Amino acid sequence: MSEEMKYFMYLLEYYAAYKNRKTGDVLQEWEACGITQKIYDNYWIYHTECMENAYLDIDSLVKTGKAAW
Repeated sequence: MSEEMKYFMYLLEYYAAYKNRKTGDVLQEWEACGITQKIYDNYWIYHTECMENAYLDIDSLVKTGKAAW
């Protein structure tokens, strides 16, 4: 398994916990919004910053389809 996939799974689990939701529900939401690949592709940004920055960016992607910054 790639480092990107490991981090994606880690991020999904922690984001779901942050939102107090099930991981499957979060993943379904990301898929419905068409942002799953964007989140996966942002590995190089997300894994070097604090987790809260990733959460803010994902929240923005869900709401607007655009990155927070």
